[in-house]
Amino acid sequence: MIEARELTKRYGDLTAVDSVSFEIQRGEVVGFLGVNGAGKTTTMRMLTGFLPATDGTALIAGHDIFGEPLAARRAVGYLPEAPPLYPEMDVEGYLAYVAALKDVPRGARREAVERAVTRCGLSEVRRRVIGNLSKGFRQRVGLAQAIVHEPPVLILDEPTVGLDPTQIREIRSLIAELASPREGETQQAVILSTHILPEVEAICRRVILIHEGRKVVDGSVEALTSEYGTLDQMFARHTYAAEPTGAPAREGGAQT
Repeated sequence: MIEARELTKRYGDLTAVDSVSFEIQRGEVVGFLGVNGAGKTTTMRMLTGFLPATDGTALIAGHDIFGEPLAARRAVGYLPEAPPLYPEMDVEGYLAYVAALKDVPRGARREAVERAVTRCGLSEVRRRVIGNLSKGFRQRVGLAQAIVHEPPVLILDEPTVGLDPTQIREIRSLIAELASPREGETQQAVILSTHILPEVEAICRRVILIHEGRKVVDGSVEALTSEYGTLDQMFARHTYAAEPTGAPAREGGAQT
Protein backbone atom coordinates (compact mmCIF):
# COMPACT_ATOMS: atom_id res chain seq x y z
CA MET A 1 0.00 0.00 0.00
CA ILE A 2 2.86 2.41 0.83
CA GLU A 3 6.26 2.09 -0.78
CA ALA A 4 8.94 4.72 -0.21
CA ARG A 5 11.90 4.47 -2.56
CA GLU A 6 15.04 6.35 -1.59
CA LEU A 7 13.04 9.42 -0.54
CA THR A 8 15.34 12.40 -0.11
CA LYS A 9 14.67 16.04 0.73
CA ARG A 10 17.37 18.69 0.71
CA TYR A 11 17.17 22.37 1.56
CA GLY A 12 20.34 23.83 0.10
CA ASP A 13 23.21 22.16 1.95
CA LEU A 14 20.87 20.68 4.58
CA THR A 15 19.61 17.13 4.01
CA ALA A 16 16.38 16.77 5.99
CA VAL A 17 15.55 13.25 4.73
CA ASP A 18 18.28 11.03 3.32
CA SER A 19 17.41 8.07 1.04
CA VAL A 20 14.61 6.63 3.19
CA SER A 21 13.00 3.41 1.89
CA PHE A 22 10.30 1.15 3.38
CA GLU A 23 7.05 -0.68 2.55
CA ILE A 24 3.80 -0.88 4.54
CA GLN A 25 1.08 -3.41 3.73
CA ARG A 26 -2.71 -3.27 4.18
CA GLY A 27 -3.66 -4.01 7.78
CA GLU A 28 -0.33 -2.89 9.24
CA VAL A 29 -0.15 -0.12 11.84
CA VAL A 30 3.42 1.18 11.76
CA GLY A 31 4.89 3.60 14.27
CA PHE A 32 7.14 6.17 12.61
CA LEU A 33 9.47 7.35 15.37
CA GLY A 34 12.13 9.96 15.82
CA VAL A 35 13.14 12.90 17.99
CA ASN A 36 11.88 16.35 17.05
CA GLY A 37 13.70 17.43 13.90
CA ALA A 38 14.52 13.87 12.79
CA GLY A 39 12.65 14.20 9.48
CA LYS A 40 9.33 12.48 10.34
CA THR A 41 6.94 15.20 9.22
CA THR A 42 9.01 15.99 6.13
CA THR A 43 8.79 12.33 5.10
CA MET A 44 5.04 12.22 5.70
CA ARG A 45 4.50 15.38 3.69
CA MET A 46 6.36 13.82 0.79
CA LEU A 47 4.26 10.64 1.08
CA THR A 48 1.07 12.70 0.86
CA GLY A 49 2.31 14.80 -2.06
CA PHE A 50 2.26 18.07 -0.13
CA LEU A 51 6.03 18.38 -0.44
CA PRO A 52 8.09 17.44 -3.52
CA ALA A 53 11.05 15.13 -3.03
CA THR A 54 14.53 16.19 -4.11
CA ASP A 55 15.25 12.57 -5.09
CA GLY A 56 13.43 9.25 -4.92
CA THR A 57 9.73 8.58 -5.10
CA ALA A 58 6.80 6.90 -3.31
CA LEU A 59 3.98 4.63 -4.42
CA ILE A 60 0.59 4.90 -2.72
CA ALA A 61 -1.71 1.98 -3.57
CA GLY A 62 0.38 1.46 -6.70
CA HIS A 63 0.30 5.12 -7.82
CA ASP A 64 3.47 7.20 -8.03
CA ILE A 65 2.86 10.21 -5.77
CA PHE A 66 4.81 12.48 -8.12
CA GLY A 67 3.93 10.86 -11.47
CA GLU A 68 0.23 10.25 -10.70
CA PRO A 69 -0.46 12.79 -7.95
CA LEU A 70 -4.27 12.89 -8.22
CA ALA A 71 -4.71 9.11 -8.12
CA ALA A 72 -2.19 8.78 -5.29
CA ARG A 73 -3.84 11.51 -3.20
CA ARG A 74 -7.25 9.91 -3.62
CA ALA A 75 -5.79 6.78 -2.04
CA VAL A 76 -4.58 8.66 1.06
CA GLY A 77 -6.33 9.83 4.19
CA TYR A 78 -4.11 12.37 5.95
CA LEU A 79 -4.43 13.73 9.47
CA PRO A 80 -1.77 16.40 10.06
CA GLU A 81 -0.78 17.44 13.57
CA ALA A 82 -3.17 20.41 13.30
CA PRO A 83 -6.40 18.94 11.79
CA PRO A 84 -7.72 20.92 8.79
CA LEU A 85 -11.08 21.82 10.36
CA TYR A 86 -13.49 24.69 9.72
CA PRO A 87 -14.66 25.72 13.20
CA GLU A 88 -17.76 27.56 11.93
CA MET A 89 -19.19 24.44 10.20
CA ASP A 90 -21.15 21.66 11.88
CA VAL A 91 -19.67 18.15 11.85
CA GLU A 92 -22.02 16.64 9.28
CA GLY A 93 -21.78 19.60 6.91
CA TYR A 94 -18.01 19.63 7.12
CA LEU A 95 -17.70 15.92 6.37
CA ALA A 96 -20.06 16.26 3.41
CA TYR A 97 -17.88 19.10 2.13
CA VAL A 98 -14.72 16.99 2.50
CA ALA A 99 -16.42 14.04 0.78
CA ALA A 100 -17.14 16.28 -2.21
CA LEU A 101 -13.51 17.49 -2.26
CA LYS A 102 -12.33 13.87 -2.16
CA ASP A 103 -14.46 13.04 -5.24
CA VAL A 104 -16.95 10.81 -3.45
CA PRO A 105 -19.86 10.50 -5.94
CA ARG A 106 -22.81 12.74 -5.05
CA GLY A 107 -25.17 9.79 -4.61
CA ALA A 108 -22.76 8.08 -2.19
CA ARG A 109 -21.86 11.07 -0.01
CA ARG A 110 -24.63 10.72 2.57
CA GLU A 111 -23.68 7.08 3.16
CA ALA A 112 -19.96 7.96 3.29
CA VAL A 113 -20.57 10.67 5.90
CA GLU A 114 -22.78 8.36 7.96
CA ARG A 115 -20.12 5.65 7.89
CA ALA A 116 -17.37 8.06 9.00
CA VAL A 117 -19.57 9.52 11.75
CA THR A 118 -20.35 6.04 13.09
CA ARG A 119 -16.79 4.70 12.91
CA CYS A 120 -15.36 7.77 14.65
CA GLY A 121 -17.99 7.93 17.41
CA LEU A 122 -19.44 11.29 16.35
CA SER A 123 -23.17 10.48 16.32
CA GLU A 124 -23.95 12.54 19.42
CA VAL A 125 -22.23 15.67 18.03
CA ARG A 126 -22.99 15.34 14.33
CA ARG A 127 -25.01 18.57 14.19
CA ARG A 128 -22.85 20.60 16.56
CA VAL A 129 -20.52 23.37 15.41
CA ILE A 130 -16.94 22.12 15.30
CA GLY A 131 -15.57 25.17 17.10
CA ASN A 132 -17.70 24.31 20.16
CA LEU A 133 -16.41 20.75 20.48
CA SER A 134 -13.79 19.49 22.92
CA LYS A 135 -10.31 18.81 21.57
CA GLY A 136 -10.97 15.06 21.74
CA PHE A 137 -14.04 15.36 19.55
CA ARG A 138 -12.24 17.72 17.15
CA GLN A 139 -9.54 15.08 16.76
CA ARG A 140 -12.25 12.52 15.99
CA VAL A 141 -13.59 14.87 13.32
CA GLY A 142 -10.05 15.08 11.94
CA LEU A 143 -9.92 11.29 11.69
CA ALA A 144 -13.38 11.21 10.12
CA GLN A 145 -12.30 13.59 7.36
CA ALA A 146 -9.28 11.36 6.71
CA ILE A 147 -11.44 8.23 6.20
CA VAL A 148 -14.65 9.66 4.69
CA HIS A 149 -13.59 8.60 1.17
CA GLU A 150 -12.45 5.17 2.45
CA PRO A 151 -8.81 5.42 1.38
CA PRO A 152 -6.61 2.31 1.56
CA VAL A 153 -3.81 4.34 3.21
CA LEU A 154 -3.94 6.47 6.39
CA ILE A 155 -1.10 8.81 7.33
CA LEU A 156 -1.45 10.24 10.84
CA ASP A 157 0.90 12.86 12.28
CA GLU A 158 0.90 13.01 16.10
CA PRO A 159 -2.84 12.09 16.34
CA THR A 160 -3.04 12.22 20.15
CA VAL A 161 -0.94 15.30 20.89
CA GLY A 162 -2.56 17.55 23.50
CA LEU A 163 -5.33 15.11 24.46
CA ASP A 164 -6.17 13.98 27.99
CA PRO A 165 -5.62 10.32 29.02
CA THR A 166 -9.23 9.28 28.34
CA GLN A 167 -9.22 10.91 24.90
CA ILE A 168 -5.86 9.30 24.10
CA ARG A 169 -7.22 5.82 24.87
CA GLU A 170 -10.28 6.47 22.69
CA ILE A 171 -8.23 7.69 19.70
CA ARG A 172 -5.75 4.81 20.02
CA SER A 173 -8.62 2.32 20.05
CA LEU A 174 -10.13 3.95 16.98
CA ILE A 175 -6.84 3.80 15.05
CA ALA A 176 -6.44 0.10 15.89
CA GLU A 177 -9.98 -0.56 14.64
CA LEU A 178 -9.24 1.14 11.31
CA ALA A 179 -6.55 -1.44 10.56
CA SER A 180 -8.74 -4.35 11.77
CA PRO A 181 -12.26 -3.33 10.72
CA ARG A 182 -15.54 -5.18 11.04
CA GLU A 183 -16.87 -7.09 8.05
CA GLY A 184 -17.72 -4.81 5.12
CA GLU A 185 -15.49 -1.93 6.27
CA THR A 186 -12.31 -0.84 4.52
CA GLN A 187 -9.04 -2.09 5.99
CA GLN A 188 -6.31 0.51 5.91
CA ALA A 189 -2.54 0.54 5.99
CA VAL A 190 -1.69 3.02 8.76
CA ILE A 191 1.53 4.94 9.37
CA LEU A 192 1.53 6.82 12.65
CA SER A 193 4.13 9.50 13.33
CA THR A 194 4.83 10.00 17.03
CA HIS A 195 7.53 10.25 19.65
CA ILE A 196 5.28 8.73 22.36
CA LEU A 197 6.58 5.19 22.87
CA PRO A 198 3.62 3.89 24.94
CA GLU A 199 1.41 4.84 22.00
CA VAL A 200 3.49 2.67 19.69
CA GLU A 201 3.41 -0.25 22.12
CA ALA A 202 -0.38 0.11 22.47
CA ILE A 203 -1.40 0.06 18.81
CA CYS A 204 1.53 -0.62 16.45
CA ARG A 205 2.87 -3.93 15.20
CA ARG A 206 6.02 -2.51 13.64
CA VAL A 207 8.42 0.38 14.20
CA ILE A 208 10.41 2.51 11.78
CA LEU A 209 12.89 4.83 13.51
CA ILE A 210 14.39 7.77 11.66
CA HIS A 211 17.30 9.76 13.03
CA GLU A 212 18.99 12.77 11.44
CA GLY A 213 17.06 12.07 8.26
CA ARG A 214 18.10 8.41 7.92
CA LYS A 215 16.20 5.22 8.65
CA VAL A 216 18.09 3.45 11.44
CA VAL A 217 15.58 0.81 12.62
CA ASP A 218 12.79 -1.14 10.91
CA GLY A 219 11.33 -4.15 12.72
CA SER A 220 8.39 -5.63 14.58
CA VAL A 221 7.63 -4.41 18.10
CA GLU A 222 8.03 -7.99 19.34
CA ALA A 223 11.46 -8.44 17.78
CA LEU A 224 12.72 -5.06 18.94
CA THR A 225 11.58 -5.52 22.55
CA SER A 226 13.20 -8.96 22.51
CA GLU A 227 16.48 -7.50 21.27
CA TYR A 228 16.61 -4.29 23.31
CA GLY A 229 14.43 -5.08 26.33
CA THR A 230 12.11 -2.09 25.80
CA LEU A 231 11.31 0.31 22.98
CA ASP A 232 12.64 3.09 25.20
CA GLN A 233 16.05 1.41 25.31
CA MET A 234 15.97 0.89 21.54
CA PHE A 235 15.05 4.53 21.02
CA ALA A 236 17.82 5.72 23.35
CA ARG A 237 20.42 3.48 21.73
CA HIS A 238 19.81 4.95 18.28
CA THR A 239 19.00 8.58 19.11
CA TYR A 240 20.12 9.96 22.46
CA ALA A 241 23.46 8.18 22.34
CA ALA A 242 23.97 9.54 18.84
CA GLU A 243 23.04 13.14 19.63
CA PRO A 244 25.91 15.63 19.28
CA THR A 245 27.04 17.58 22.30
CA GLY A 246 24.90 20.63 22.91
CA ALA A 247 21.20 21.44 22.93
CA PRO A 248 18.75 18.70 21.83
CA ALA A 249 16.88 18.92 18.54
CA ARG A 250 14.07 21.43 18.66
CA GLU A 251 10.53 21.27 17.34
CA GLY A 252 9.85 22.83 13.95
CA GLY A 253 12.13 23.96 11.15
CA ALA A 254 12.87 22.25 7.86
CA GLN A 255 13.87 18.94 9.49
CA THR A 256 10.64 18.31 11.40
